[in-house]
Amino acid sequence: MTAAPPPDQALLGKLPDGYRALVIGASGALGAAFAQALRADPHCGLCVALHRNSSPLAIDFARPDSIAEAAAALADQGPFQLIINAAGLLHGEGFMPEKRLADLDPAQMLATFSANTVGPALLLRHFTPLLDGRQRSLMVMLSAKVGSIGDNRLGGWYSYRASKAALNMLVKTAAIELRRSKPDTLILALHPGTVSSALSAPFRGAEIGRPAALAAAQMLAVLDAARPEDSGAFLSYDGSTLPW
Repeated sequence: MTAAPPPDQALLGKLPDGYRALVIGASGALGAAFAQALRADPHCGLCVALHRNSSPLAIDFARPDSIAEAAAALADQGPFQLIINAAGLLHGEGFMPEKRLADLDPAQMLATFSANTVGPALLLRHFTPLLDGRQRSLMVMLSAKVGSIGDNRLGGWYSYRASKAALNMLVKTAAIELRRSKPDTLILALHPGTVSSALSAPFRGAEIGRPAALAAAQMLAVLDAARPEDSGAFLSYDGSTLPW
């Protein structure tokens, strides 16, 4: 497993010294772990951590206007060399992932797609202009292996699988567009694996899975190793490429 780098080694050595980072969904286990790791990196000049209740600036996917407002408010603090979206929804108040077609519910599907697809799409729209166009920069969307159509062997979890598959398509398409205007920018979908968090607790238990800090360190190592030609890829926390 990938551990955090030694104190004298840059966390993201391919980014410029003093790089600026933004973590969205920072109230969750992984988002908080990313923010903590980046703020502890002496080579990181700024790490902004936002979530639906952060103050004075918040991003709430249930309020699409908040995404555009946050981007406008942060424009003067850019350009950013790293933007990570760690927000997502697997289960919510009153619903769990569907096991059968008979469980499909329009309200649940809309809530899941709002959090996992529409919100991230608007992040791509409003925040890619804040990425550094003159040197290496990364925009990362946490996806999920269950969003792989080619790897789907168990079925179930209809809304979550479909919303993450749609997110992967958005990432791939945005990467093609950004390659023309910002060739040193990478747009990536990243699978975190099983992490001990509120998201996974109902299915595997609160203590089953890797600690969020370890998962964040592993994914940051993958980001550091990513090549320009990897933009638009669907990567796992161990650096492997996942099937669409």
